Amino acid sequence: MSKRLRRLSTLLPVVLVAALGGTAAIAGTTADTLLSQGKPALASSIEDSTFTADKAVDSSTTTRWASIEGHDPEWIRVDLGQPAEIHRVKLLWEAAYAKSYRIEVSDDGTTFTTLKSLTSQNGGTDDNTGLTGHGRYVRIVGTARGTSYGYSLFDFQVYGVGDSTGDTQAPTVPTGLVSTGTSSSSVSLSWTASTDNVGVSGYDVLRNGTAVATSTSTTYTDTGLAADTSYTYSVQARDLAGNVSGASTAITAKTSAGGTGGFVLAAAGDIARQCTASSSSCIHPKTAALVTAINPANVITMGDSQYDDAHLSDYNNYYAKTWGKFKAITKPVPGNHDTYDEPQYNGYDTYFGSAIAKPQGKRYYSWEKGNWHFIALDSSDYMTHDSLVASSRDDQLAWLRADLAKNTKGCVAAYFHHPRWSSGDHGDNDDSEQFWRILTGAKTDLILAGHDHHYERFLPMNGDGNSDPNGTVSLIGGMAGAQPYPIGTLHSTTAKALSTYGVIKLTMTDNSFTTQLIGLDSKVLDSSPTYTCKAKG
Repeated sequence: MSKRLRRLSTLLPVVLVAALGGTAAIAGTTADTLLSQGKPALASSIEDSTFTADKAVDSSTTTRWASIEGHDPEWIRVDLGQPAEIHRVKLLWEAAYAKSYRIEVSDDGTTFTTLKSLTSQNGGTDDNTGLTGHGRYVRIVGTARGTSYGYSLFDFQVYGVGDSTGDTQAPTVPTGLVSTGTSSSSVSLSWTASTDNVGVSGYDVLRNGTAVATSTSTTYTDTGLAADTSYTYSVQARDLAGNVSGASTAITAKTSAGGTGGFVLAAAGDIARQCTASSSSCIHPKTAALVTAINPANVITMGDSQYDDAHLSDYNNYYAKTWGKFKAITKPVPGNHDTYDEPQYNGYDTYFGSAIAKPQGKRYYSWEKGNWHFIALDSSDYMTHDSLVASSRDDQLAWLRADLAKNTKGCVAAYFHHPRWSSGDHGDNDDSEQFWRILTGAKTDLILAGHDHHYERFLPMNGDGNSDPNGTVSLIGGMAGAQPYPIGTLHSTTAKALSTYGVIKLTMTDNSFTTQLIGLDSKVLDSSPTYTCKAKG
């Protein structure tokens, strides 16, 4: 947005404060309350790091969300934290307003239904009353700009009645708790879903009578356990109002013997925007805190560690101040943003240094820990649509085949930036096909990628990308700080997909592994089963 328009925008809050309609108690009906204030918000784009989506729901008329300039459509979405009846949506536009837009609602943040479509608008305050809709997520989709700039909102208010209002009924006690697998350091659990008059929000997992985690699904893998040890487990359900059920019938599970080669890793990609901890919307300091809590033996980064053009100064000013504290134990790979520097890769190579960035003289390399062989690949070499350095070449592929052929470890993991399969904004990537075919053909156990700014865990797949219990587990973890991308139609092999921030925790033993997504609130948002490494050869 131009400086002239920005100066105009600073005058508007003084004039329009009264248009906000008073306090949260004033709404379309006497039962309605303001549901959106301070809740998590996402947007399709931001003009820069000072105009993030959360600025539109912070109750201030001097802060705002602004999209990139000159592009339609653009959207902003708020997560109300629970399903609700939506009756009113009030918008306070900055000078860059929407001439035409839609108000949409969704239960899952992926599939949206239109509540109202508006055209020929003139900015200022839009008070949309008399709405009838139900869902957890409310989205404003701008389809035609009123100016040549972008879209910009001082305030995005959603009024209605939350489903949990007045709820005092606890969910039913979970049943069917069983152990679905154990390793020397983990126990995998599964149970039957509880029911509730409004809705179950999650389950507390109790180990030996003490809550150790909260799971949003009916599965959980407890990791970091002692070998050859018995543990007692039960689960209890929570609803959106905070009511808690009784604990399920307890079961006992025993970890297997051995596990002397066990260790924990932290993994993520797409990390450091050009912001610091002084901004509450800056995420990479928060995900770095998660890594500290995980206390990993090593940190894996799946590309695009620094945004936007990944200059050395950017690495030093942003990444170094958060994730940089793990530099000595980091095993990185570059992403497409590292190719945008001049000269290409200069920021990545110089910041990490030859011993880390190119430990074997190339930006692709392998390393080992315990009974695991790890392969770090430079996928930018092959991204003809996304990199200035991509070319038709087979040196890395030849190295990969040779590296796999000489491996003596029982478990193999690989990671690179551009995923072969994705339900996210970039979608499936044919340029990663050769990596995928070679790795799955060699019975690689785990493949990690970034690039798409979301989390996605796939069921084991074969070389064709079809579900195969003897196939390779694949994860996308591009959610450590960069602005999240929307998730599209899910693959049939998708086990879990979330548009959120977090860090992947990998718990490895001599013959197995489990994966977990740790959210910004330190809760476990997804937990895989325990997978046993496949016989090689």
